[in-house]
Amino acid sequence: MPELLSLIKTNCRDCHKCIRFCPVKAIKYTGQQAHIIDSQCILCGQCYVVCPHDAKEIADDRPLVESFLKNGQRTVAAVDPSFVAAFDGSGFKAFRTALKEFGFADAVECGIGATLVKQEYEKLLREGSRSIILTSACPSINSMIEKYYPDVRQYLAPVISPMVATAKLIKREDPDTRVVYIGPCIARKAEATGTEVDAVLTYTQLDEMLTSAGYTIDRRMDADPKTRERTFALCGGIISTLDVPESDYTFLALDGIHLCKSVLADISQGHLGKCFIELSACRGSCVGGPDLRKHDNHPVQNYMAVKEYAGPEDYEVEPLDSDAMIHSFVSRQVTLKMPTEAEISQILHSMGKMTRADELDCGTCGYDTCRDKAIAVYRGLADPSMCLPYIMEKSERISSSIIDNSPNGLLLLNDDFEIQTINKAAMEFMNVKHQSDVLGENIIRLLDPTPFFQVYESGKKIVNRRIYVSDYKKYFDQTIIRDHTTHTIICILRDVTDEETQRQEKEQLGRTTAEIADRVVDKQMRIVQEIASLLGETTAETKVALTKLKESIENEDTAE
Repeated sequence: MPELLSLIKTNCRDCHKCIRFCPVKAIKYTGQQAHIIDSQCILCGQCYVVCPHDAKEIADDRPLVESFLKNGQRTVAAVDPSFVAAFDGSGFKAFRTALKEFGFADAVECGIGATLVKQEYEKLLREGSRSIILTSACPSINSMIEKYYPDVRQYLAPVISPMVATAKLIKREDPDTRVVYIGPCIARKAEATGTEVDAVLTYTQLDEMLTSAGYTIDRRMDADPKTRERTFALCGGIISTLDVPESDYTFLALDGIHLCKSVLADISQGHLGKCFIELSACRGSCVGGPDLRKHDNHPVQNYMAVKEYAGPEDYEVEPLDSDAMIHSFVSRQVTLKMPTEAEISQILHSMGKMTRADELDCGTCGYDTCRDKAIAVYRGLADPSMCLPYIMEKSERISSSIIDNSPNGLLLLNDDFEIQTINKAAMEFMNVKHQSDVLGENIIRLLDPTPFFQVYESGKKIVNRRIYVSDYKKYFDQTIIRDHTTHTIICILRDVTDEETQRQEKEQLGRTTAEIADRVVDKQMRIVQEIASLLGETTAETKVALTKLKESIENEDTAE
């Protein structure tokens, strides 16, 4: 059978909300996504309703229905009594007219099937042979009993639902007719399998199908007979239709899965007897069905709409054969392995839960208690990383370790320039003994606030601007960033005092060396000049003497 409720992976945002609201925890969390476990799911639709990212998708029979109509097959709509809540202001005649214009051969209310169902309940009450009678009109409740309370299924009334009874009535007239159920329920899609119902549409799917084809349902009420079987869509509506004035049964109507689970547990433990219990998975019954709650969540208005459209009369319906009204429920028990206490403790320890005090039972993972979460981890349904407090604590520890052991000073300020965080390095830089001495104080207490004002007003960060703080006799490379999202101003200080001192010493050494070199050069130049001067005089005298000698020799040669 194809998935009737599935995950849209691209939409899943790892919020665990579907797990938190799933009454039977039929969701497996893996790969940071929540996958529905078909074998455990009761199709109550809670995950579909509460998902804030529309990551759950209902199976869509629109293509199948359109093929019926396109191929000329006679197709009749069986409409749930809650329709008047889904299409506010529209009576059944207007609803039927729109469907026929679209191509349906006809449309009938499931109240006709409900009439036969309530007559079967009345028979069981008159017989009085059953100590407990549980209504079997809600498919999600039936599924939950078969899977999670199989020992209680003996108390389910062995009667088909109004949907199936209506389909049987339709096909009694023409077996080849295609029957399309229209209502707010997801579980009806599973219930329809193997019955006379050929397709199931939610109200939203029908509305989108009609709208895309240019058809609308008139907001027009009619004067149809005020039949009381329409109250089958309301909590207590089944009981209100019963005609058993003299009965020693106690009548109870319960809506919502958590209430239903409670009474089923009581029955299983033998705490109840001689009672007729109407059970509905949805709060408010069918007017609180998942399709209505998702797209039109007005429970009181919906209740009043159906209540006002109902009345004191019964449908006049020719009964089906007795055998046709019988339905047997089977055990489909979900068996889940249970870890030992040692295994639970080991898993809890892996999540940082060393003592009972560490088990916050906050429910953010989707499970009611940390132990439940540990059991789900053991069963392969959950991941330890789903524990938000543990992840936050772990992240905080890592962040604190990085911050506290960083050689750089770190200060976090709010938009009022008040110090919110200061790490150990910054405290050492600025001679702060205790964090409490400066937390909440203005930054002017420790540093010049001017660059902080500049960053706040301009939105432009300062990166590695070198400053000297005379109060601490230190040089810092200062980085200031404003995070607009968290309204935080971040200041990072890198102590470069030694580096700056060495640079200055090097510069001073360079200047001193240059001065010495200049003096040496000056002295050497003077020496050179003196030597050059002396050498210049001696050379001149020598030149004169040699010239005279040369002239003397030349004169002697001439004379000879």
